[in-house]
Amino acid sequence: MAMGKTREKQVQRRRHGLWQDVLAHWQLYVILLLPLVLVAVFNYAPMYGIIIGFKDFSPKKGIMGSDWVGLKYFIQFFSSSKSLNIIGNTLILSLYSLVASIPVPIILAIALNEMNNRVFKKSVQMVTYAPYFISTVVIVSMLIQFTDSRLGIINKLTGLFGIPAVNYMGKAEWFRHLYVWSGVWQSAGYGAVIYMAALTGIPFELYEAAKIDGASKWRKIWSIDLPMILPTVSIMLILNLGQVMNIGFEKVYLMQNAANAQVSEVVSTYVYKIGLVKMNMSFSTAINLFNSVVNLVLVAAVNAISKRLSDTGLF
Repeated sequence: MAMGKTREKQVQRRRHGLWQDVLAHWQLYVILLLPLVLVAVFNYAPMYGIIIGFKDFSPKKGIMGSDWVGLKYFIQFFSSSKSLNIIGNTLILSLYSLVASIPVPIILAIALNEMNNRVFKKSVQMVTYAPYFISTVVIVSMLIQFTDSRLGIINKLTGLFGIPAVNYMGKAEWFRHLYVWSGVWQSAGYGAVIYMAALTGIPFELYEAAKIDGASKWRKIWSIDLPMILPTVSIMLILNLGQVMNIGFEKVYLMQNAANAQVSEVVSTYVYKIGLVKMNMSFSTAINLFNSVVNLVLVAAVNAISKRLSDTGLF
């Protein structure tokens, strides 16, 4: 009985302390309230629409009035001859992007960190960071212009060595390479900024100790820089793997044509064509829900593996 009363008093003290803290720092809580409302309205409230994937949705009947069909559209998607090709294209393109995009920003960040000329360092950083702000439409337009079989700069250069012109955008085998490496070029500078921030947090004493021990520059990078930024690399890997099924719709759709459709059709473009073009909302919702569940499972799995191996994780 006495223990029950003691616990009740402790709970009351905590509540009282919480309200005192809120009243003392109410300005901070007001600032925090707006983003919380935005997240709730635009991220959590729309989740109500997930049940469309389990219904034969009719705009006339509304979400609640539409007929319940259970797993009909999930079964329809997985029994379709296109499903394996679409999922395979999404995984290949995403994993290719992931593998290609991890080492380049790390190498760039370490190279910039080793530069002693401040002006040259800032210039390189600005040039590599600038492409991140180029819109997707402009990037794809640049790709189309550069790879044009008649006027493209790539074919002009290869033509100097007697290599025949190639219609890169019209060949399926070039689609993934163009998509991935243009993305690496665009995002490398942004990724390097994140890793440079981690490098600046390394204690200077470690470099001094390495210098006293006679460690070479390469040894210092291998023994100090890489291990110290490993937690940041782990977090970035978890975040990227969590988006492995969410290949950007805009870029793929803009690069897509009849010649490369066999390798360029991914989940996001298929959902757009089924949901908005053909107005089959239930089918597209079911596919997107499957997509989100896969991403959630991947985030949880990779986070658990990362915490087990390096004690670093998102949660």
